[in-house]
Amino acid sequence: MPKGDKSAYTDKQKRQAEHIEEGYEKRGTPKDEAERRAWATVNAETGGGKKSGSGRGKAENHAPARKGGHRGGAASANRTAAERSASAKKAAATRKRNAEKAKA
Repeated sequence: MPKGDKSAYTDKQKRQAEHIEEGYEKRGTPKDEAERRAWATVNAETGGGKKSGSGRGKAENHAPARKGGHRGGAASANRTAAERSASAKKAAATRKRNAEKAKA
């Protein structure tokens, strides 16, 4: 488990971290790293552990959760047109080969 006491977090925050962690693990991230990233995301969204009491809440910032899909693409942007074309041709050949296997 990451450093720090999790007792200050609400049940909802704990569930959020668990779901985020599962998503990272599905994509092949090691367990410890997935857990660390999950709690970092929850902290970024909610500002850390919540204390109970009327009027103590703050609005959640959902930008960190959305950020994942927008990041990346730099590797593709740095490739030449010839490299992208070769990759596309290879992918098309693979799809064609797999389609022929599926028919048989």
